[in-house]
Amino acid sequence: MQPLDAPLRDTRAADFRERVRAFLARGLPNDIRKQGEQERMDLSKEDQRRWHRILRAEGLACPAWSKDFGGPGLGDVECYLLERELALAGAPRPMLYGVNMLGPTLIRHGTEQQKRRILPGILEGDVFWCQGFSETNAGSDLAALRCAARRNGDDYVIDGHKMWTSEGHIADWMFGLFRTDSAGRKQEGITFLLLDLRSPGITVRPIRTFDGTGIEINQVFFDDVRVPASQRVGEEGRGWGIAKDLLAAERFGNAEVSRSLASLARLRRFCTRTGPDGSRMLDDLTVARRLAELHVELQAVERTELRLLMHGGEAVGAEAALLKLRGTEVQNRILACAADLLGPYAVADLGDLDAPAVVEVAPPEARHALRTHFNYRKTMIYGGSNEIQRNILAKAVLGL
Repeated sequence: MQPLDAPLRDTRAADFRERVRAFLARGLPNDIRKQGEQERMDLSKEDQRRWHRILRAEGLACPAWSKDFGGPGLGDVECYLLERELALAGAPRPMLYGVNMLGPTLIRHGTEQQKRRILPGILEGDVFWCQGFSETNAGSDLAALRCAARRNGDDYVIDGHKMWTSEGHIADWMFGLFRTDSAGRKQEGITFLLLDLRSPGITVRPIRTFDGTGIEINQVFFDDVRVPASQRVGEEGRGWGIAKDLLAAERFGNAEVSRSLASLARLRRFCTRTGPDGSRMLDDLTVARRLAELHVELQAVERTELRLLMHGGEAVGAEAALLKLRGTEVQNRILACAADLLGPYAVADLGDLDAPAVVEVAPPEARHALRTHFNYRKTMIYGGSNEIQRNILAKAVLGL
């Protein structure tokens, strides 16, 4: 039987991996790499755009997009290897909402005019997007959304608000789901719209997160906001089907196995440092066992990801819930372990905490540990909480 990872080891894959490694060695700016190694999700708009344009010049931006839309047209194996090498090198995540979410959605469901008008701005890094899905009472139960869009001539008029909008404070445009009809099942009457965040009647209010280190999420309020009907994706009232397609891809990506491998490798390097007394933390059998258990758990998620990858991606539907569920659980276990093992060093970069003595002696890979542990608790909630993922698996996969 052919090994599961055989396609990752053939000559073409090996050549591509070496090309990416060589590019990262010469092309990844050191200041951006440091932010990636600190697990930051709140890179500035300028840094995100700078890194995207470096990838674009190398022909690696929007990797899964076909050449018809300006992308390199990489296959599933090449996209997998690219993400792996980016993570291991400390490179930041791509411009998620435009590159990985809206772009593929428009390619599948948008009109030709929408593709011509919108995709180039994403490809060149000129336009930043955010996702307007969640609301106060419609997070994991997304179909319960109430933010209303009523048809008025050639426009939709939106009233209501969206919650937990990542990067809403730096985004130029939003793609979102809005209630256009309240009759029938709650999954019906939902419409997918694209809107300019500079439109009159839109107010963005940042939300400070528990780690206290910056702004990532926001509330967005809509007061008689007019959106041209030409900016609707798909048919009116049929947005739920488009959203399910988009969310399946999001949950596949949320496993973040490559990022977790990089996190675990950094933690292991710290544990192999020799202290003033000549000892290493890894020599403690309890520590060694904990790291070994995390390695085994992460390998299991990686093998699951590979099995889905070898199906070509098109078969990924409800099964993506398993990756999201276990991937984020193991990711959080790694980050919790880092916060535990690094002890007082882990508080060095914790927002408003005044810890100058700790900062002076804390190694770079330790300073962000507690902040990251607090911040990444959200990964088990966003994209559909892990409890919801269990329900999806029970119903759609196990048939319970």
